[in-house]
Amino acid sequence: MFLVHNERTKLTANWLNTLATALVAAGVFAPAAAVLYGLSSIQLGRGFLSVILLGCVTLGVAIHLVALKLIGRMRE
Repeated sequence: MFLVHNERTKLTANWLNTLATALVAAGVFAPAAAVLYGLSSIQLGRGFLSVILLGCVTLGVAIHLVALKLIGRMRE
């Protein structure tokens, strides 16, 4: 009965989770790797980089939690 609703819910939650993962990858791992390996020509201070990293992780976790809440709306 609720098959279409559940599939749409899973699709939306999956999209949100993928967005959260991409945000963490692009906002945390890429800049950290660029700084660690000296690949970045932009000189960023450690404080500024830390704020960006923390912000991306926080936002990524928040989006992931929204996806989890959305999954809770599935019907039997």
